[in-house]
Order: sequence, then structure tokens, then C-alpha cells
Amino acid sequence: MHPLDPITQSDPLLPATPAAPAPATESNHAVVDLLDVVLVFLAGFFSIALCSILAAVVVFSRVGGRHIATRDLANDALIVIPAQFVAYVLVVAFMVFIVGARHNSNFLRGIQWNMPHGTLALMSLGGGALLALGSQISSGLLHRWIPKSLPIDQYFKGPASGYLLAAFGVLIAPFVEEFFFRGFLYPALARHAGREIAVIATAAAFSLLHLEQLALAWAPLLILFAVGVVLTLVRARTNSVAICVLMHMGYNFSLFTMVFIATQGFRHMDKAALDSLRAALILW
Repeated sequence: MHPLDPITQSDPLLPATPAAPAPATESNHAVVDLLDVVLVFLAGFFSIALCSILAAVVVFSRVGGRHIATRDLANDALIVIPAQFVAYVLVVAFMVFIVGARHNSNFLRGIQWNMPHGTLALMSLGGGALLALGSQISSGLLHRWIPKSLPIDQYFKGPASGYLLAAFGVLIAPFVEEFFFRGFLYPALARHAGREIAVIATAAAFSLLHLEQLALAWAPLLILFAVGVVLTLVRARTNSVAICVLMHMGYNFSLFTMVFIATQGFRHMDKAALDSLRAALILW
């Protein structure tokens, strides 16, 4: 009988030790939960409120004693969008903090970012463009139920506001909205209620975000709900928030391009041009 080498041999009479399961990578599941969703929602609410107040204070301090109606400030894209940009930066910073502090996870892995490459990335942008085309067609079919004037119309006051809205709608809003709705809300709901309910609930919340902009009008909200369903289904099927961001960017870029062409470079923001592209007012 030979002695066993404790390093290189094992006793054949002993049962084999089962191999330890490979640890699951963070890309295979989102780590966020419903508490994270509530905390981010509250952070977003207070950030937007705070930044809006600070923007109003800055404007009032610069104009001195001149009277400016609060409503005019709320409808001026040159004031609203910078304030919303700062608020969004604060919200994303809080998202990163929450994922790291509560789950000890890298943010992008924790929300299942999973960036596509090459052809799939281009297909995602193209899918967003097709979604925009479907939105435009649906808007035409539902035109009689869409109000002639929507609160969001007030943001389009000239080239400066048009370019600022386009930049924000294509480069900023898709990231923040997809981080929250498809990165936080959907996986948290799916874990507790199942995929089907999570898809519907996430799309509903996505459309309700635009409730005030669309004056409670059911037709544009229905279109936006359908867009939300598609984006959330893509998220559920691909486990990739990045694909949803690219689709959202392609969607908004296509609609802003339509407005750009119809208004000759945001120079003729007349009611007729905007009425002909009502779906393009469903921006972010």
C-alpha cells in the first residue's frame, strides 16, 4: 500500500467531492429590488423640484424687477431643459450609489447593461426608427382623438429651443429613462410579479411619466404605452438595457428629424407643421 500524496492524489475509496458550482456573473441577473425603485423615484422627484426652483431663482435674479409669469418659465425649454439635465445627472449619480452601496455591484452589470456590438447595435437603432414610423402611423390613425394643442407644444418656440430639445431627447433622456424603467423598475417587478405583469406595469409607468406633457389625452398616451411595451419586451428578451437605450435614441432621433424637416430647421414652428407631426411631440 502506498502512501497518498496529499497534494496530487486522493483516496479512491472515498466518494468524489462534487465540484463547486460556478458563480453566477452579474450580467446574468439584475440586482435591483423594489426598495431601490422607490428610493430612485424619490430622489428623482426631489432633484427635479430642487433644480426647477434653483433655475427659477437664477432667472428672477437676472431679470431684476421685471415681472415674469411662472407659467412662462415652466414652458421655456431654454430654462426647463438645463434644469432637467442637472436633475438627471443627480438621479443617475444616485442610481450608481444605490447599486454600489446596497448590492456591492458595478452599476452597469447590476442593471444588465450588456452593450451590443456591431450589427446588433445598428439593428437596435434601426428598430427604434421603425418604432418611430409605427408611432407616426398610429398618430395619423388616431388623429381625431389627439388634442389640437398639447402642453408640450409650448416648448417649441424657435431654433434654439428646437435644437436643445433634440439634443436632450436623443443624447440624455433615453439613458436616464431606460436606466430607471428597464434597468430598475422592470427587473424589480419581474422578480415579484412575473414577466408578463412587469412588462405591462413598466410600460404603463413609462406612459404616465408623460401624463402632464400630453394633457391626459388617451390617444397619445396609448401610443406611448405601446412604445413602452415594445421596449420592455426587448429588455425581457435580450437582458440588455443598452439595446433599449439605442432603440430609444433611434426612436427620438427619427421623430426629431421629421420635425426638423417639416419646420425647415426648427425655423418655422407654426401650428400646421407641428400638427402634421403630432407623434413627434411624444418625445421623451
